[in-house]
Amino acid sequence: MTVDRTREAKDGELRALQAALAAEHAAVYGYGVVGGRIGEARRTEARTAYDAHRARRDALVRAVADAGAEPVAAAAGYALPFQVSDAASAVRLAARLEDRVAGIYGDLVRASEGERRRGPPRRCARRRCGRSAGAAGA
Repeated sequence: MTVDRTREAKDGELRALQAALAAEHAAVYGYGVVGGRIGEARRTEARTAYDAHRARRDALVRAVADAGAEPVAAAAGYALPFQVSDAASAVRLAARLEDRVAGIYGDLVRASEGERRRGPPRRCARRRCGRSAGAAGA
């Protein structure tokens, strides 16, 4: 690979890392909404998914910083794709969050090389990332 192609590949991977980080910020916010509306029977499942997204967000912050860039910050708030007013809509939101994050991780896998291409982002791209509250019922 030439120097320009190597730089281009690294820039593409950094953009994909930042996009994945932005998606995880949004997922963490979204699971805050899910947790407030999800039924008691699925609350533990939603909490597990929330914790998984927080952990991946934190890992992405480190990866972006390790790449020499400033990690994208979370927004103060996010527009939800629909009103979340009950347990059923909370489950739908969880499923939507998982689908969106999985798609973004697919982009990260395509832009990456080495361990990042084989590790957690690939697993997230192949299926919903967090065994979420929406995974079984969406």
